[in-house]
Amino acid sequence: MSRTSQKRALYPGSFDPVTYGHIDLIDRARQHFDHVHVAVAINGEKKPLFALEKRLEFLKQAVGKKKGVVIDAFNGLMVDYAKNKKIGIIIRGLRATSDFDYEFQMALTNRALADHIDTMFLMPSEKHFYLSSRLIKEISRLGGDVSRFVPPFVKRALLEQWGEQE
Repeated sequence: MSRTSQKRALYPGSFDPVTYGHIDLIDRARQHFDHVHVAVAINGEKKPLFALEKRLEFLKQAVGKKKGVVIDAFNGLMVDYAKNKKIGIIIRGLRATSDFDYEFQMALTNRALADHIDTMFLMPSEKHFYLSSRLIKEISRLGGDVSRFVPPFVKRALLEQWGEQE
């Protein structure tokens, strides 16, 4: 890809819900790419806390106005989505060595499915290194304060989900 062409990347995930760690990775990816497609994966096997529409709304509120960010959803293989959008790089976040084993396996499988699409691993900043949506949902469900981990609108939605008020 020549430098004059627009560089595009795909950052897929469930984003259930979006966290400051996700936002950090999107900002890091924007430093390297002209367009970052942030796409919510529709996975019938998983039971997300928030509906697809709500997760898309969260992403639009959090990063939708940032230059070069495209918010979308996809069903099926992420490499097929990337091919359809003419995207050559998939962004994946790594927090710990436990993430690496799974992500490495996924990257190699994606390469076998589409050898022209590469995976780029990005690490979040140290202050977001330990964040996961699963952990944040658990903290919130148990009454903990998630203000440092998610945007205010996500915190409100989590509190509403558990029947609590701010």
